[in-house]
Amino acid sequence: MQSVVLIAGIDEVGRGPLAGPVVTAAVILNPNKPITGLTDSKKLSEKRREQLVPLIEEYAYAWALGRAEVEEIDQLNILQASLLAMQRAVAALPYELVHALVDGNHAPKLPCPVTTIIKGDLTEPAIAAASILAKVARDREMLVLDQLYPGYGLAKHKGYPTAQHQQALIDLGPSPIHRQSFAPVRRAIR
Repeated sequence: MQSVVLIAGIDEVGRGPLAGPVVTAAVILNPNKPITGLTDSKKLSEKRREQLVPLIEEYAYAWALGRAEVEEIDQLNILQASLLAMQRAVAALPYELVHALVDGNHAPKLPCPVTTIIKGDLTEPAIAAASILAKVARDREMLVLDQLYPGYGLAKHKGYPTAQHQQALIDLGPSPIHRQSFAPVRRAIR
């Protein structure tokens, strides 16, 4: 049996939204089971992302999700919360990594060497797979949160600061899932 090199791709989704958690994924791809079509999740349609998720989950050697909640984002700041969520995703993997490839230019503290790659989700399949898993997981959660907190349009914009979302904040005030450390939310606090 060929040994698998335990290198994970790591990416986050949800740094920019005004509401909801930041979600990360860590994926160790199996080189013997390539997955066609992996790229930055933002470049894929929702339908294509949904098609790729079960393939990634089945063919990857291992994968895990991590997250940081709104309270942690407000307490730490979004960058530190994102790095914490990445640490949680790696900690949830069933194997110790020999190396981690992280999208962007900020490295979480991990028990293995880390290489940061700007736009890594376009060049590294494992980072692209992580991008897709994190995006789909967060988007699905935002659909649920839209039911719990109606009126903000979370199902449509997923918490990002669209004009409609910012107007809803002014009209309704922030919900418990809004990031109070973000300026548009702070301005809407009554």
